[in-house]
Amino acid sequence: MTMQLNGELALVTGAGRGLGRGCAEALAEAGARVVAVARSESELEAVAAHASGRIEALRGDVTSNDLLTKIEALEGLSILVNNAGGNRPQAFAEVDDESLDFVLDLNVRAAFRVARAATRSMLASRTKGCIIHMSSQMGHVGSPNRSVYCMTKHAIEGLTKAMAVELAPQGIRVNSVAPTFIETPLTRPMLDDPEFREFVLGKIPMGKLGTIEDVVAAVMYLASPGAGMVTGHSLKVDGGWTAQ
Repeated sequence: MTMQLNGELALVTGAGRGLGRGCAEALAEAGARVVAVARSESELEAVAAHASGRIEALRGDVTSNDLLTKIEALEGLSILVNNAGGNRPQAFAEVDDESLDFVLDLNVRAAFRVARAATRSMLASRTKGCIIHMSSQMGHVGSPNRSVYCMTKHAIEGLTKAMAVELAPQGIRVNSVAPTFIETPLTRPMLDDPEFREFVLGKIPMGKLGTIEDVVAAVMYLASPGAGMVTGHSLKVDGGWTAQ
């Protein structure tokens, strides 16, 4: 089983930092040519400088039509890591419509449209492809103050299965990675709260938080030839949270 991805063209959204940056750098190190998408030009420049010319920065917003047009026009695209997303934790009764729309638009609508654009590119190039949605353990369970986020990640899990069944005959595999809480710039403010951190660690049988490297390893496996018979699967990187 090899992790070498020489000759592959990969697209990673939300690649400016955290999980997205980790995935972009690992794919480049495995030999793939990587298009890294993020809104921050400075973050993208830092990512692109890391990989000896194998990472191309593409500044854009995953909710914009302009970026979708550029994705659809990519020639030879074979890997998508559909990573961009966000969260605004709120008690269910206090969820405001602006936050509801923001999380739904980013985590579901944008994820769907990016995947659709990438699929169109793969079909046009007649290349076998691999699409990896960045989901969450919250796509399999519920949790307080995360009703909207849980809803969006359950939607991504359903989308993963539906796409996998439909696109398998065209040689496109579709899977998701479902991490537990990972220390990233997005989660750090929440995890700095001692009470919340204790709650999280108490839910993880392994008794520790996940790392960016843990999630990147799962993405790299699903992108590799070794996962050639794997589609429609959610690879949980959750330390046992959802096994309870």
